[in-house]
Amino acid sequence: MEIDGKSLSPMTPGGYTAAANYRVDMKYANGVTLTIVDESTVTDRSVVGEGKTTPNGIQFLGSDGWIFVARGAIKSSKPELLETPLPEDRAVKLYQSSDHMRNFFDCVRSRKDPICDVEIGHRSISVAHLGVISVRMNQPLQWNPDTEKFVGANAAQANQWIAREQRKPYDYGFIA
Repeated sequence: MEIDGKSLSPMTPGGYTAAANYRVDMKYANGVTLTIVDESTVTDRSVVGEGKTTPNGIQFLGSDGWIFVARGAIKSSKPELLETPLPEDRAVKLYQSSDHMRNFFDCVRSRKDPICDVEIGHRSISVAHLGVISVRMNQPLQWNPDTEKFVGANAAQANQWIAREQRKPYDYGFIA
């Protein structure tokens, strides 16, 4: 995976250690691209209209238009994109949960898999962490998802951001 993150405004001295305005472009091995931007840098206002802020959510862009999804909302560039049912042989159907914490506790009791299992949660937040590392370093990076390490140029420096040193006795020193 290729990751190229940039801070779009100067960091506030003595302020937060994360960029307030940013853009992260990612390209997966299969050619799929992902762009993550903060709301102030969105130039296509068609999702929400002029003069409004962009809600937290995700926009899927395809050759036939776009679909925007956020908690409790779904919009599209063409109504038929939302009206056309997904093919039964390819559609993955998940059960619905609007409260992840409640879903977790219910699953502890029932032994049912939660709507977002550990692997999905890990892979989902990894994308955010990789973007933050690239923004902090202000340079493109290469990520190997199998080894979960940066490779190529700047890998040694980038890999230092993956995990911080753990305090004893709360580290993994007990594992042989």
